[in-house]
Amino acid sequence: QSWSRGMSYCLHSESHLDTGPIYVRENGKLHVVNQGAGGTQNVTPKARPFSLFSRSFSVELCMNREDDRARRQRTDHFIFTYTKEGNLRYSAKSLFSLVLGYISDNVDHIDSLIGFPEQIAEKLFSAAEARQKFTEPVTGLRALQKFTEAYGSLVLCSLCLRNRYLVISEKLEEIKSFRELTCLDLSCCKLGDEHELLEHLTKEALSSVKRLLLKDNSLSDAGLRRMTAPVRVLKKGLENLLVLDLSCNPKITDVGIGYLLSFKKLNCLDISGTGLKDVDAVIKRLQMQIGLVHSKVPLKEFDHSNCKTEGWAEQTVLQWEQAVMEAMKPQDNMTSRVATLHFYGKTHRIEEVVKCTLVEPETKASGNLQFYKENVQNCHLPLKKEVAGSHELKNNKKRALAEQETERTSKQKHLCLTVEDWDLLNTY
Repeated sequence: QSWSRGMSYCLHSESHLDTGPIYVRENGKLHVVNQGAGGTQNVTPKARPFSLFSRSFSVELCMNREDDRARRQRTDHFIFTYTKEGNLRYSAKSLFSLVLGYISDNVDHIDSLIGFPEQIAEKLFSAAEARQKFTEPVTGLRALQKFTEAYGSLVLCSLCLRNRYLVISEKLEEIKSFRELTCLDLSCCKLGDEHELLEHLTKEALSSVKRLLLKDNSLSDAGLRRMTAPVRVLKKGLENLLVLDLSCNPKITDVGIGYLLSFKKLNCLDISGTGLKDVDAVIKRLQMQIGLVHSKVPLKEFDHSNCKTEGWAEQTVLQWEQAVMEAMKPQDNMTSRVATLHFYGKTHRIEEVVKCTLVEPETKASGNLQFYKENVQNCHLPLKKEVAGSHELKNNKKRALAEQETERTSKQKHLCLTVEDWDLLNTY
């Protein structure tokens, strides 16, 4: 009874809680606690609805409050496969794959990868690339810079951005983060002389570029002067350039070609479709000062087939291009605007990707102005054997050999100078 009195006292102290009737078994009999009088009554329980909680009471399961990332990480620890009988079988992933996935999810928080093994770094880059970490606006750039600073040309050694001017405008900082590129194709991008990417070409990060294609980019003599200034003044910049394509830039004149004479290592040059005034003088000048011979047939170095995007970030560049193309697709809410334009008799302006239009007309007007060095292999081979007949090729070769022999004999008669002496004289 003392226990029942304590129970009734507690119920009186917490009378605001509606707990319902309470039954107590004592000496083999069941008693119900009378909350109003504070005692007990020996009555049989009545069958009435029993409510354990109040009407305002609510229950929420904590396991459902986890986010999607936590739920996905909980299932990422297993590999689900099927047996031959069709039964579901799962096995635990290796610790390496689990750690690799965790680091790739947080790749933007890595401090540095310098000195880290490149075999593991390549797998880490692929894992982050599969999660599209490098397409994110801010964190993607920070993560990409960690890889390019540590591995350079392994991340990307060749980059082809032909006709991809939208990718350049959207991912300019990411493109500038690449280091130790050997081939860069920027053809048909309409960059102009003032573009930031052309200024970046003169930096030390791209001093390793050996093949640069700038066809149809609205360049002029001012752009060439800025691009060659580090080489002419400081002997830095594009000093290792071997192949240069400046075709279909009609604003380049004889003055701009003079800036190219500082590229002493240049083996192949294409200036077809430029605004040259005295073509013969330019041909002689290139041959005398940097040893480039005018080619009678198109060279294979300028067919744009050998320049491709190669490296770890090959798929990353494709992801950038796909994201740009997705953003260019017309949206559903634009249909009403198009209908309104049709109602008022206006035409809907469609933006299309700019393509190279300056190809044949201007090159035919100025002729094929491609140059090569004779003592360099795989640089003077023609693009197509069908371009000229066999008899014409033989005659051209004979004429070229005859001209070279006459020039050599004339030089030997007048002066017997070494190559270093000629280079010294060309500097004045």
